[in-house]
Amino acid sequence: MTSQPTLNKTGNDPGGPGEPGAEGSGLQAGLKNRHLSMIAIGGVIGAGLFVGSSSGIATAGPGILLSYALVGTLVVLVMRMLGEMSAANPTSGSFSAHADRALGSWAGFSIGWLYWFFWVVVLAVEATAGAVILEGWIPAVPQWGWALIVMVVLTATNLVSVGSYGEFEFWFAGIKVVAIAAFIVIGGLAVFGLLPGVDSEQAGLSNLTEHGGFLPNGAGAILTGVLLVVFSFMGSEIATLAAGESENPRQAVTKATNSIIWRVAVFYLGSIAVVVCLLPWDSKAITKDGSYVAALDSLGIAHAGQIMNFIVLTSVLSCLNSGLYTASRMAFSLGQRGDAPKAFARTTSNGVPRTAILASVAFGFVAVFFNYKFPDSVFLFLVNSSGAVALFVWLVICFSQLRMRKIIKAEAPEKLVVKMWLYPYLTWATAALIVFILGYMLTDTEHDGRQTILLSLLVAAVVLVIAFVKKGLRGGRPAADAPQAQGEERSEVSAG
Repeated sequence: MTSQPTLNKTGNDPGGPGEPGAEGSGLQAGLKNRHLSMIAIGGVIGAGLFVGSSSGIATAGPGILLSYALVGTLVVLVMRMLGEMSAANPTSGSFSAHADRALGSWAGFSIGWLYWFFWVVVLAVEATAGAVILEGWIPAVPQWGWALIVMVVLTATNLVSVGSYGEFEFWFAGIKVVAIAAFIVIGGLAVFGLLPGVDSEQAGLSNLTEHGGFLPNGAGAILTGVLLVVFSFMGSEIATLAAGESENPRQAVTKATNSIIWRVAVFYLGSIAVVVCLLPWDSKAITKDGSYVAALDSLGIAHAGQIMNFIVLTSVLSCLNSGLYTASRMAFSLGQRGDAPKAFARTTSNGVPRTAILASVAFGFVAVFFNYKFPDSVFLFLVNSSGAVALFVWLVICFSQLRMRKIIKAEAPEKLVVKMWLYPYLTWATAALIVFILGYMLTDTEHDGRQTILLSLLVAAVVLVIAFVKKGLRGGRPAADAPQAQGEERSEVSAG
């Protein structure tokens, strides 16, 4: 067991804010409040919501709403725990840095590198998805060319400054939010027969209970649905990483944490409820065209497929933009703590961790190459072996919060501005639910759940071995020696 860490020593953070214009001055407060607000809102809306929900609906029927509600509740609870730790100690390393302090350097090292691995694989997945859409619009440019273009453009964006990342994400997320809100309003009016000029005989609340009932494939399909939708929620934690580069990190984290409930309820439950009310769950159009395209088509909206392609492309670009940002900041934090090359912790005069960004995108380019050259072997392994990382991250957050609460109360109780509900009972219950889902994945052979969990556990085991070997070689680094939370001094000044 590592020694108990101290929370903060202001001004002792190599990655903290520095004087603008100084080479290697550390990350800087380049994100505005509107950037953070939209990053928090858009972070929960991934491309997976648009393209992955159809398989969940086909599996669980209207009962997929319970699957989304269950995972949504899990995300709300995990984000509450993360919010508690991040509001007390804002840092670009977020849960990895918290795990380092609470559980030991092995935990911070392992979960940090697994999370980085997850996002660089996502870069390849999203770049390819975006390239498919763009090639359909402009076939003169080959698919690999479009993948290269979007990767280069967003890499350049991230290399300029954190403000440019924030500005791109503000507009990307804004389009997603407006699109989902419009879909819910238009679809909701159609469900209740209030949409002028639209006569959809299929739409109605009766779709929730007819066609085999609310659970046409039995209660067990709810858990299968959970496995299909759980990974589309990854990204809600990005706001806690980005908060470290805002003017008031503690306020930003608190706001993002408190708004997670309505974000999940509106964007996930609200939009999926509209889909299953507009169309029978067993409509062939849902699996053929995609749930949202099929829903728009059922209303007779012209060019529904192209509209949805534009929205999906926006989500893909948003995910790419945030994925590169998130991977680079995690690499930066690992470099700060000595768990990655020191070059990862160096920043430009604009506060950009250039080496961390380039290293992340380089792996992303390699993964894109594998996707085109070895799609059914190497790339499939990369995707499956990173598939359960979201659940691993959430589990580590649970165990970190159990210990960090005691540390914060002992050393700086005034920093408990966000508190996990019913601590520690609800934390333990959340951890138990995550373990149950991981165990249930082992029984899922139809949707590759078993393969995903086994390969993810294999990669996690390799990273853990490296972590313990590294710890043994350097004699172990007490968690208290970890760099302190960046942005804390800014937060204290703002509060004052």
